[in-house]
Order: sequence, then C-alpha cells, then structure tokens
Amino acid sequence: MSGQKNRKLILADGTVFTGKGFGSTKEKVVEVVFNTSMVGYQEILSDPSYTDQAVIMTYPLIGNYGINDDDFETITPTISGLIVRDYNDEPSNFRSAYTLSQTMEKYGVAGICDLDTRKLARHIRDVGSCLALITDINCSLEEGLKKIEEYDVPHDAVSRVSVKEAFEISANKDKLYHIVALDCGMKQNITRMMAAKGLDVTVVPWNTSAEDILALKPDGVFISNGPGDPTDVGTTIETIKALHGKCPIFGICLGHQIISLSYGAKTYKLKFGHRGGNHPVKNLLTDKIEITSQNHSYAVDVESVKGTDLEITHINLLDNTVEGVRCLKDFVFSVQYHPESAPGPQDSDYLFDDFINLIGQWKAKEVQ
Repeated sequence: MSGQKNRKLILADGTVFTGKGFGSTKEKVVEVVFNTSMVGYQEILSDPSYTDQAVIMTYPLIGNYGINDDDFETITPTISGLIVRDYNDEPSNFRSAYTLSQTMEKYGVAGICDLDTRKLARHIRDVGSCLALITDINCSLEEGLKKIEEYDVPHDAVSRVSVKEAFEISANKDKLYHIVALDCGMKQNITRMMAAKGLDVTVVPWNTSAEDILALKPDGVFISNGPGDPTDVGTTIETIKALHGKCPIFGICLGHQIISLSYGAKTYKLKFGHRGGNHPVKNLLTDKIEITSQNHSYAVDVESVKGTDLEITHINLLDNTVEGVRCLKDFVFSVQYHPESAPGPQDSDYLFDDFINLIGQWKAKEVQ
C-alpha cells in the first residue's frame, strides 16, 4: 500500500496507533483481539465468531494469496475490522478471484495496515482485549475516547448471525443419521464435514425450541460455534437443558459453553482469549495431545464443573483451561476448540466420528 498514513486506531486506554487504510473506510468501534495463525485470513474474515471484533493478525504478511469463492465460512462476513502489518494488494494464487481489500470493502470491514502489530498484540496481551476506534487520521484522541465511551456494547450477536429459517443439507454419501444443528454463528465447514461423514443436517435458528427440534426426529443434536458472551443466549441454554437425555448432543466452542451452562457450570471472560491454529490440548481420555484451532473469548470455570453431571475430558496445555466436557448418562459431549479446522490443523477430525459412534450407542440402548 502506498501513500501517507491516513487511519488511526485509538484504544480505550488512550494508546494510539497510526497506519494506512484498506477495505472499508467506515469508522468503527470494535473489540480488538489478536490471532496467531500464519494462514487462513479468509476463514478468519468470514468466521461469524468474530462479529463486532477487529482482529490483529500477528503473522506480518496478509493478502498475498487473495480471496476465492470456496473458502468463505459464512455468506456475509460480520467481522468489524482487520489490523495487519504488511497488506499485499497484488495476490499471486491461481484460485484468487478478488483482493482482500475488495472483499472487505464489499462487506463493510474496516482495515488498517502499516502499523506495529507485534507491539499492538503485546499490548493487548498485557492489558487484555479492549474496545477501540478505527477512524480517520484527523480524529483527535479526546473525540475518539468519547466515541468509545458512548458505545453501547451489543448483546444480540448470535441472533444477528444465525439463520432465520431452517434449511437442509444432504449427506455426500449413504446416509447414516439425521442431525439437527442449532446455528449460533456456524462455520460452513462444519456442515461440509458432517455431510462428508454421511450425515443429513437440518440447520435451525439459534432460538428453536426443544419441542420443535424433537419434532424433526433427530438422531442427534449439534450446537455450533458463535460470537459473544454465552450467557447472552439464555433461550438456547434452556433449550439444551430441556434436551438432556432426549438424544445425543455435541457442541463446539460457543456450543461447548452453552452445554456447560445448561448443566449448571459457569463461564468467564478470558483476558485476551484463545485465537490461533496451534493451541495444544490434552485429551484426558486418551492421554493424546492435539494441536487445535481456536477462537473464543470465554471459558468454562474449572471449579464450577464440580458437583454437576459433567466430567472434564480435555484441557488446554497453555493455561489449563477447560477444553472439553461430557455427560455419560445423557450422551452429551463438547469441546472448546474447532474440530472442523478451517484452516487446519486437522488433529481433531475424529470428534465427528465420536458423535456418530455416540448416536450408534444411543440407538443400541433404545433397542434393549
């Protein structure tokens, strides 16, 4: 990108970074977070879990392989901003159909580059995720801080990104089972992988009732990833509580938090969250280590799991946070990370097979 610095990032604590704009020129109040992935900016840009956030990419060169039509994780990206060190506007990739900046402009995503992302990420690591303003270079610090202070943090992110009407996706091979997937901001690769495993999937809105879900006669229920504070979706928590013991249930990311809350556990906001493609997680059931893809601000409180019907099955080896739980008697399990891995790693693909096997065990129990 050529030209003078024309954009400014003002953090809520008064720290200011200047850089060059790309993508949308809209002024945005955002929550600033960072992602340590080396690849996958298209999947990050289109992940609904980043709704209302601006992501600092810690890998310096972004945009170099462009944007293609196949790797979007949602049809309409809802991320607010992207902050990068070096933006490349001349991608070299045979699959590339658009530049990153063109795509961001189309969907109203503000971009800022040519700033010290290493310094910024270290600052967020020290002070925690915070609100900030992406604005024009001429905006004063006082004016920017006032806009941040007056910003009303939304609590309806899941309802904004969820589908409004149910739809069906057919299995890519001989059908094994029928799954109802509660869409709380689901990445498209989740349903792609389920279809590849032989599952018919009915995707339903986040606030679909337990009665309406059971009326679809599912062999299993899936709860997706999604943005925001899990306590904001009390309706979904109550729905899952009503489904305990009625059918096998599998949840990931926000779905993991919803399942945990439905059993009486508690969640809390992490200082700067987990976002990247290299988080080591230990499976306590197998003693194996998985390298996982993660994107979340909230975690399940370890102590709160005690006294519930849940058992902790996975832990994060970086900070010992809860990465997975299960309830054996209800045929329910969940993980905090992303087994659909778009982009990778692909260590956790087995979890979809575990879901299929759990459904088989449930059906065998029904026959007895």
